[in-house]
Amino acid sequence: MAGRGPNLPLSSILLVVIGIVGVSSSGPLMAAATMVPALAISFWRTGLGALCVGGVAVAGHRGDLRHLARREWVRSAFAGIMLAGHFAAWTSALKMTSVASATALVSLQVAWVVVLARFSGRTIDTRVWVGLALSLAGVLVVSGVDGSISTRAVAGDLLALAGGVFGAVYISVGGRVREHTTTVAYTVVCYTVCALTLAAACAVGRIPLTGFDARSWGLIVAVTVSAQILGHSVFNHLLAVMSPTLVSMLLLLEVPGAALLAAVFLGQAPPIAVYAGVGLICAGLVLVVRARAGAGPRQLVEAPLD
Repeated sequence: MAGRGPNLPLSSILLVVIGIVGVSSSGPLMAAATMVPALAISFWRTGLGALCVGGVAVAGHRGDLRHLARREWVRSAFAGIMLAGHFAAWTSALKMTSVASATALVSLQVAWVVVLARFSGRTIDTRVWVGLALSLAGVLVVSGVDGSISTRAVAGDLLALAGGVFGAVYISVGGRVREHTTTVAYTVVCYTVCALTLAAACAVGRIPLTGFDARSWGLIVAVTVSAQILGHSVFNHLLAVMSPTLVSMLLLLEVPGAALLAAVFLGQAPPIAVYAGVGLICAGLVLVVRARAGAGPRQLVEAPLD
């Protein structure tokens, strides 16, 4: 894209900090909302996000939606369903395991994107497989620590892994859609379908979407503002001045960032082995992203946007 370069203005650096703090706050905030069911949190987060982005579309991007091809509508809708699965699994994981573990394991979606690329026939650099091995070693460390605590934590880890797989499909499909349409058009359709899917799941499961106390509503609004708007939107903006590779590497800081925020605000100070596992995961994911950098801008592995 035009405007990308090695030297970033101070304003862009400040936005990077805001974006990292925004996405890092997602896990701790949702974990703190103990009185709100996991699917309800996911619904309100994506529903409110859809309303915000929809307002932007109505204000100045109506043509983007009108010119969206039928195939892109279908792909965007499918991506929304996958995003619903991602949020549902990850939010549920936050109720069962630590924020550090859930965030680390769901971030493996970057690795699953590489696996999907291999199945689609693309040649994978050897460094990518080395990075995957490092990340999976970190998964074993993180899961092993939680497994020694309770079977509930193990179930939470598995849900986080499933959330990563859903996220990988969402990212892969979304990457194709964004080759032909704008971010606003894609996001409106994707978020709206995601929210409707989660609403349907709540209806089937008879999960309440209202009746929460003021603190719970405050946390729902906070995660929408921080993770969806100050996290997602800021990094979408930064893609205009940074390469996807650099943005992806920066977003990996969500893992230690979430762990730090959880330790400070939730008192979740996990054993030192968890931090070692998180370090392995981050090292592996960084290696994966760096190896994919030479594949061209449309083939870069996108990082998780939670």
